[in-house]
Amino acid sequence: MRTTKFRSIYPLTTAVASALMLSAPAQAQDEHKTATPIKHVIVIVGENHTFDNLFGAYQPKRGQHIDNLLSKGIITADGEPGPRFDLSKQRVGSATDRYRVVTESIGDYDLGLPQPYTTYAIGQTAGILDNRFPSNLPNGPYQISKYAPYNEYTGDPVHRFFQMWQDLDGGKHDKFVWVEESIGTGSDGKPYPAGGFNPMEGAISMGFYNMNTGDAPIFKALADTYAISDNYHQSVQGGTGANFLALVTGHAAYFTHPTKLDGSAAKPWANQIENPNPVAGSNNYYTQDGYGGGSYVNCADSAQPGVAAVNAELIRQGLRKNNCEKDHYYLVNNYNLYWNQTSASPRSLGADQFTLPPQSLRTIADVLTAHNVSWKYYSADRGDDATTFAGGVNGIPLLFHAYCGICDPLTGFSSIMKNPAEEAKLQNYSAFLTDVANGTLPAVSYVRPFEALAGHPADSTADQYEMFLQDLIAQVKSNLALWASTAIVVTTDEGGGYYDSGYVQAVDFFGDGTRIPLLVVSPYAKKGHVDHTYNDHASILKFIERNWHLPTISPRSRDNLPNPLARAENPYRPVNGPAVGDLMTLFDFDRDDRHHDRD
Repeated sequence: MRTTKFRSIYPLTTAVASALMLSAPAQAQDEHKTATPIKHVIVIVGENHTFDNLFGAYQPKRGQHIDNLLSKGIITADGEPGPRFDLSKQRVGSATDRYRVVTESIGDYDLGLPQPYTTYAIGQTAGILDNRFPSNLPNGPYQISKYAPYNEYTGDPVHRFFQMWQDLDGGKHDKFVWVEESIGTGSDGKPYPAGGFNPMEGAISMGFYNMNTGDAPIFKALADTYAISDNYHQSVQGGTGANFLALVTGHAAYFTHPTKLDGSAAKPWANQIENPNPVAGSNNYYTQDGYGGGSYVNCADSAQPGVAAVNAELIRQGLRKNNCEKDHYYLVNNYNLYWNQTSASPRSLGADQFTLPPQSLRTIADVLTAHNVSWKYYSADRGDDATTFAGGVNGIPLLFHAYCGICDPLTGFSSIMKNPAEEAKLQNYSAFLTDVANGTLPAVSYVRPFEALAGHPADSTADQYEMFLQDLIAQVKSNLALWASTAIVVTTDEGGGYYDSGYVQAVDFFGDGTRIPLLVVSPYAKKGHVDHTYNDHASILKFIERNWHLPTISPRSRDNLPNPLARAENPYRPVNGPAVGDLMTLFDFDRDDRHHDRD
């Protein structure tokens, strides 16, 4: 019998191991003692790019392996179809009378992918065919910058909950284009065919950027110099709001009583309950879905629309529990949060408002405060940022200012917004730069870039996110004492609906979703390292908790999951799943050359 070798993806360096052997009394005396030399974590969250969309053609340093479009042979280094291009072939699905995660295929896009649409891209006429792209793109990933330069605005693929489950098609990853064409951004409660409705998405989801031909030079330089993960995932299938909430809770928010405002679970208005069952006569046009339609799901009830299909996929992957609480209607897409920037500005609630009522879920902020660990959430475009940065950010032009409420998730929580001392920790980017310069940065910082620089397709670009990152990292490095004990974690909220070829683990009803970029920029990051540990947004929470000796957030939060174990021949799939890492494997705390890493 062959003995199977397992590789733990939870190694302890000497420094970490010794730190973790601290006695309980010693920790109680100093709540700020850390398990590693890291005293400051800065989490930067841009928007809407998968790993393959940005790193699909990346070639790491010698000795490092990466799982991407190029290494799989799907593309060549110059961005053309590779010898195994058919691995990414997209297929036309066929909907039945009810929603399916895994859909029957009735054909391929053999005559070429449908031409992308502009959606609402800056500088383009909205909602028309994007003539920069040909109408006969090959059926698979293509290099966007061969048609629209890297710094130009392009359309915005669909990135919603039930759509993303269908994109993956049970692990085949072959329905991205069909979903774009059949339902797109959602029905918004409009009856089919909604006056000649066309989702107007086309095949933009199959696009990628190519670091070998000059795209994403800053991302490439950071990956060459520091550490990246090629197995980091968005926590929730779906969009920005749900994933920003997961970044601070490790779970999903749910509808609460709209008149009591006490955080107790309640049933939403009927028009706000998601129904992805297809309309009769359509091929996958959802009954009720969209920003002006359904977004809540009672996933503890398998009779609710769409729930049985997702549960069946979880069971197929060996997962018997979906982590949904009875009579809770979870938010799986984007709704406004209850407070608009400040506690003095609550939003109205009602069937036509599409606002998440106040939340009582525990957050990482609550845990940090309870254990006297400092934190702040810096959201650019908040408050007077528009005035302060009217001329741009250190030479980076800003075409507009637009505060993103769903990207400022703690404004939805009563424990923060009803406590002036806690609300005061919600600040803007100007305050972040001041804290960096003055050496007053808290232990844990979240930074949401300006909307114009966050990388979101159509109203930003990946190169603008790069410029923001480059400047922020330079600001931190300019304070040598701060840089010496800092880890900057760079990621996106979710994949934005772009194609990705990587493995996705079923963790619970909400996801995981596709791989997204994650880089660790720190004197302690492994140089030029590509880490294969399975991670998602809860991994950031786990790093914070482990480094500052903190408990998990709640009984249901994903930070309770174990660290992955994997077979040596396949480090990407945990054999003890569901499991997510804690990012410790991207660091080397025993390096003796780290103090020279200032360039």
